[in-house]
Amino acid sequence: MVSTLLVRGMIVGFLAGLLVFTFAKVFGEPQVDRAIAFESAMDEAKMKADLAKGIHDPEEPELVSRPLQASWGLLTGVMTYATAFGGLFALAFAFAYGRASSLSPRAVSALLALTGFISLYVVPNLKYPANPPSVGNPDTIGIRTGLYFAMMVLSVAAMIGAAVLRKRLAPKYGAWTAALVAAGVYLLAVIIAGALLPPINEVPADFPAVVLWHFRIDSLGMQAIMWATFGLLFGALTEKASVGRLYKISGNARTAW
Repeated sequence: MVSTLLVRGMIVGFLAGLLVFTFAKVFGEPQVDRAIAFESAMDEAKMKADLAKGIHDPEEPELVSRPLQASWGLLTGVMTYATAFGGLFALAFAFAYGRASSLSPRAVSALLALTGFISLYVVPNLKYPANPPSVGNPDTIGIRTGLYFAMMVLSVAAMIGAAVLRKRLAPKYGAWTAALVAAGVYLLAVIIAGALLPPINEVPADFPAVVLWHFRIDSLGMQAIMWATFGLLFGALTEKASVGRLYKISGNARTAW
């Protein structure tokens, strides 16, 4: 059962990757090109200033060409990421569905995708939003990555804690009250976590605000497409497989009778 869900999740992740790649290629890559053009202009201005001072730094060789990055590099990265997340989503579904038998596979899948989208992407990006390639100091990439993943872990932990709290409160206070209290606890927890973690602002003052805005919106769109595909397609396929399995069992029972 779990192995079947895992394979199904990876297939759904693969299909989600194709959708995300198409969206990124059409909408995201132009913003990346504009950001790289800004970075190139800044580097050229710096190089001219250094030459005027008699300083000459040799250009670093380009390890991967931009056309390759925007085509096969983007495709490989997106497909690997989405397929892996599809498998993880299937494992999380197997765990959640066994503890939420009152809900249909579609409902569990949609709810799991929504909570995953919020806890793994939306909340961490509110604290540390996505930036195009030319934004950020290369020397601080390790620190920035660590802080982002710290916020992600805290958000997921808070979401799990809120889910456990809702389940415990539901028998006494009802499903709606329990859900509202759990949501409030989650919001309070991530607000405190965000306030405690240090801020990072390395966006150059003269960086085009429109490019930054569109890049972040496109990043949000890519994640929304991936998680929506997980929630809708995986749930539909799993529910269809469940109905087919029950129909087969019912048919065998009628034949035996």
